[in-house]
Amino acid sequence: MLKKYCFLLTLSFTIVFQSGARQTQQADKMKWFADAKLGIFIHWGIYSVNGVSESWSFFNNYLSHESYMKQLTGFHANQYNPEAWAALIAESGAKYTVITAKHHDGVSLWDSKAMGAITTLNHSAARRDLLTPFVNAIRRQNLKTGLYFSLPDWSYPDYDVFTSIRKRYQLTAAPERWQRFQSYLNSQLEELNSQYRPDLFWFDGDWEHHAAEWNAPAIRAKLLQQNPSVILNSRLNSQGDYDTPEQGIPVKRPASKFWELCYTMNDSWGYQEFDRRYKTPNMIIRTLIDCISMGGNLLLDIGPKADGTIPDEQVRVLKALGRWTKKHGEAIFGSQAGISENNFRGKTTRSADGRKVYLFLDRRNIGQLTVYGTETPLRSARVIGYAGKITFKKNGSQLTIDVPAAAEDADATVVELGFDTTPVFADRKPGNLSLVEIAEEKEPVKQIAALSSSVAAGYNPFPEKRLEPDGIGFEWRRKDELAAWIKKHAEALYKTGKGLPFTHYDGESALSADKRTLYLFVKGQPTGPIAVKGLQNTIQRVRIVGQGTMLPHEIYNKLYWSKTPGIVYIDIPAKLLDPQMTVVALLLDGPATIFTEDTGAIQNNL
Repeated sequence: MLKKYCFLLTLSFTIVFQSGARQTQQADKMKWFADAKLGIFIHWGIYSVNGVSESWSFFNNYLSHESYMKQLTGFHANQYNPEAWAALIAESGAKYTVITAKHHDGVSLWDSKAMGAITTLNHSAARRDLLTPFVNAIRRQNLKTGLYFSLPDWSYPDYDVFTSIRKRYQLTAAPERWQRFQSYLNSQLEELNSQYRPDLFWFDGDWEHHAAEWNAPAIRAKLLQQNPSVILNSRLNSQGDYDTPEQGIPVKRPASKFWELCYTMNDSWGYQEFDRRYKTPNMIIRTLIDCISMGGNLLLDIGPKADGTIPDEQVRVLKALGRWTKKHGEAIFGSQAGISENNFRGKTTRSADGRKVYLFLDRRNIGQLTVYGTETPLRSARVIGYAGKITFKKNGSQLTIDVPAAAEDADATVVELGFDTTPVFADRKPGNLSLVEIAEEKEPVKQIAALSSSVAAGYNPFPEKRLEPDGIGFEWRRKDELAAWIKKHAEALYKTGKGLPFTHYDGESALSADKRTLYLFVKGQPTGPIAVKGLQNTIQRVRIVGQGTMLPHEIYNKLYWSKTPGIVYIDIPAKLLDPQMTVVALLLDGPATIFTEDTGAIQNNL
């Protein structure tokens, strides 16, 4: 009996030890990914010849499969310079890249020897292996290598799915065909894993079959057996290491410890000549900030042309991104998610050791910042990239920092707060302030900030005072800037209540009593268009409160097949900005409805 107990005790210790070892190994291999923050996705294939949607164009019957595959004859890649690609990617600040080794159309960029493989070497006008020189060039830049690999192959004769309306066979009726396809799939994965030993496999298309049909656990096990440190994304059913939300910036932080937003510069993954809806560099930089503030990565896509050149618009974005990341690298790479929005109304990150907090400011004329609930003494404060000193003051748990105009960045200014120990921040919620208490602030800008903060939190002080939507009849003994601002913006204060969560709008907001008008409070001068995430309503009009000018708005990243709303961008001309605080009104088609997702891989692209 004693031997039995000893055996069981030894077994339990062994299991615990092995479990701990696996967790340590997982943490070790994920470290570079967690630290990287920025990667470049590359969708390059024959679809760039005619500028059609990659693979989906024939799958959705927009053109025939035969017509789609004829693009092989136009895929010359005669100006392809992998060294220049790699240098540009490094210049952007990216630490890794993911290239489409094979998309759903089945065209392989490497010299695949798998039976029935369609390759750029043997079947395209390029007549060369395009993947190998790219991987070599990337590694010469000391960047990590990721390979995109489609599980489905809609061109392979033994794959069951052909197009959205045609299947070649049912798995139960022809298991031998499915086995032949699996042999082909495994052969290609074996080639990629052994020849390139990638740092990351970026799978796609797992929605077409469940894990048992793909034999996903065996795929993972085999890849790791040969390449133990390789990272797998979430699109191998349940066998991945991190989540991959697509296009829409997550409204809330994904549940997974590790995640990455894959994101296009315009509305297309591959090169499409007539897609001119490019996001500005400023929008891309702020998207990166959004991701890293929630502890995630941005995988930004480019789509080279069929000749191997990268479109000028995409080059400009990468270079502008590189300017900003080079300047602010210490606040980006190796950082972790920031502090609560209750402590600072803006995006933040923290250093790896937790002793530095970085505040990201996407506006000009910043003036003074406030951080609430700071219970740890502040050792230092500085603006990254600015040689001058900045002043700060701590009053109880409230910290104020002065940011000179000369220190501001054109896209996003970053303020570093240094502490001797990991700082502690107390939870803070705006109080229910009366107008008298608000007026006790000495400066108008602080008074108005306190008022907007109180209203946005659902504490409207105006039931105690006579206030109509037009401001007429508003009487107060004070005849100062605060009173003038209240009268000008009365409609945004009249019976308005709590606005959007901070996750949806990077600032304060309020809703009208019927919740059909959303008021956005805008501090300072935004460096680019203001953004609203997760708003499900249709916006009927946008205007400046108290000024009357109508503004256009644009919606980006709205996938037509998805119920997930896009991102609303509103550009406010500088001459329309209020010197204290601007208020923008959005008239909605009904009571405001917001969306919050459970992030995961997309399920289809129909």
